Amino acid sequence: MSFACCVPVVECVYCLACVRWVWKKFLYTAGRESENWGLATASEFEPVPRFCRYIIAVYEDDIRNPIWTPPGGYGIDPDWVILKKSHEDTQGIVSPYLIYVDHQNADIVVAIRGLNLAKESDFLVLLDDKLGQAEFDGGYVHNGLLKAAEWVWEAESQILRELVERYPDYTLTFAGHSLGAGVVTILTMLTVKNREKLGFLDRKRIRCFAIAPARCVSLNLAVRYADIINSIVLQDDFLPRTTVALENAFKSLFCFPCLMCIMCLKDTFTMEEKMLKDPRRLYAPGRLYHIIVRKPFSFANIRPIVRTAIPVDGRFEHIVLSCNMTSDHAINRILTESQRTIDLMLERHQSTESMNIPVQQRMERQASIAKEHKAALQRAVALDVPQAYSPSAYGTFPT
Repeated sequence: MSFACCVPVVECVYCLACVRWVWKKFLYTAGRESENWGLATASEFEPVPRFCRYIIAVYEDDIRNPIWTPPGGYGIDPDWVILKKSHEDTQGIVSPYLIYVDHQNADIVVAIRGLNLAKESDFLVLLDDKLGQAEFDGGYVHNGLLKAAEWVWEAESQILRELVERYPDYTLTFAGHSLGAGVVTILTMLTVKNREKLGFLDRKRIRCFAIAPARCVSLNLAVRYADIINSIVLQDDFLPRTTVALENAFKSLFCFPCLMCIMCLKDTFTMEEKMLKDPRRLYAPGRLYHIIVRKPFSFANIRPIVRTAIPVDGRFEHIVLSCNMTSDHAINRILTESQRTIDLMLERHQSTESMNIPVQQRMERQASIAKEHKAALQRAVALDVPQAYSPSAYGTFPT
């Protein structure tokens, strides 16, 4: 009898929690988390459309006879492609990728494509994310993505060494989208940890552009590697905000109300301090670039802007309820909006040249982002984030 009396009370508490969660979600709009961030400069954001094109080029079976060419082309000289591997070549361990020497921009590029919905192997990589299985450099990383990154490193480290020694003035850039973004994130960290295998390559010559990445690294790694890893997120993109384990999310497709119930209770009753101190909670990596192209509750595009920061607390913690939350994840959409954004940036600078920004101005920006990185590390320490310390001096942008 006493138990039966408690049932209505439990139902009321649950309903109130659900109402509070729904209210929070509908008030939460894209741009809110980045509204206090600074604006990115054209020199920082300029490579993004180019790397989007390289990633899309991986989808082609024959780059010399392309089928999916985006507006403006790929910007790739087929003679400069060192190698290109398919699902068959990688045995499904990692998504297809290519290695390209971009002589025009003095860059050695490793580009990895995103999830193929028709390939079960890609899903197996993404779903292998059991917490606590994969420790790395004092933090935690996505287990399946770590295995994929280790496979690429073992397969291609010798080729990369030959290239960085042959072109000592070139940067080494890793770029990927979605699933590939997670792989290149961890591959970048592996490269930094094993620089002696690349002839002790200077850390400042290494950089990563993770386009629409999955949450794949613990918070301490996300902040510590923000000097070389850059995450690009278009407006409402759901994947960098998906906090629930991907394995559970896919299993819950057959019981969506169950997933909503779990997320409702989790968002309502989990304290932010507890989330920050959980060393196994995964986050979007590195410095974040948030492309804003629409006003809240609006379908119309606006003049886009790019906000950037190295946040510690509030690092894309909430999914935005939006009809664009999946379309904003598509690589073609990101290419279109990032190209539109950089064109407007150049227009504002009254220049259509290739980023001929004065050296003094670049040095000032370099000093500014170095201070941001130091401040983020200090913030992480103040919030008791485990293993939050600075690995080295900041610096991947040219001076």
